Amino acid sequence: MEKVLEVKNIEKYYGNKSNLTKAIDNISFNVEKGEFVGIMGASGSGKTTLLNCISTIDRVTAGKIIINNQDITKLKGNQLNKFRREELGFIFQDFNLLDTLTAFENIALALTIQRVKPKLIEERVNEVAKKLNIVDILNKYPYQISGGQKQRVASARAIITNPKLVLADEPTGALDSKSARQLLESFEDLNKNLNATILLVTHDSFTASYADRILFIKDGKLFNEIVKGEDTRKQFFEKIIEVQTLLGGELGDVI
Repeated sequence: MEKVLEVKNIEKYYGNKSNLTKAIDNISFNVEKGEFVGIMGASGSGKTTLLNCISTIDRVTAGKIIINNQDITKLKGNQLNKFRREELGFIFQDFNLLDTLTAFENIALALTIQRVKPKLIEERVNEVAKKLNIVDILNKYPYQISGGQKQRVASARAIITNPKLVLADEPTGALDSKSARQLLESFEDLNKNLNATILLVTHDSFTASYADRILFIKDGKLFNEIVKGEDTRKQFFEKIIEVQTLLGGELGDVI
């Protein structure tokens, strides 16, 4: 299998010598092409710091992160910006859509920056909009559409450039249960039908149950890993709850 992501013995410290916090403690794992991997952990466990390092928002103190055979810990300036723009897709909890652009323009923006021809942009936007069932809202502005629709527009924007890795940070956090389920089914579709490689950070067991594999982080370390395999989503959900209980997470992290 082709490795899209290799995380090798990474560490991340914050603060100074008199007050040093170790947010990530020697974590290593791989993500293969076409995998849908979830990262879980209680608040303060280091899962968001880990995602920030992988997404190039933050830098590791030690270790390597290799995406598409490129060590991103060595990239700087324009090289890093180019890599982030072309190889990564981002889906945020608060959507991060531009209010002055339509849904179509928000999705197309990355391709416009890459100077893709307008006809090809239109084809690709319409193709991904069909996959995410948002064709009928492409000409609307963010304030005119629901939270679930906004998140699907954000998902379309994340995958429009065919990135090697899609990073999702609590993507269902601002959604009601119906919208969350629709979005997760969209993720499942992107993963299965478009072979998108997805790395999802969540504290929510229901959200995590849509992934193929879950990595559990505790106190900055890799605590456990479970694989869905032949389990139904309900069976996988129950296993996630079991591990969450072992982790000793607060009640809000378990349900």
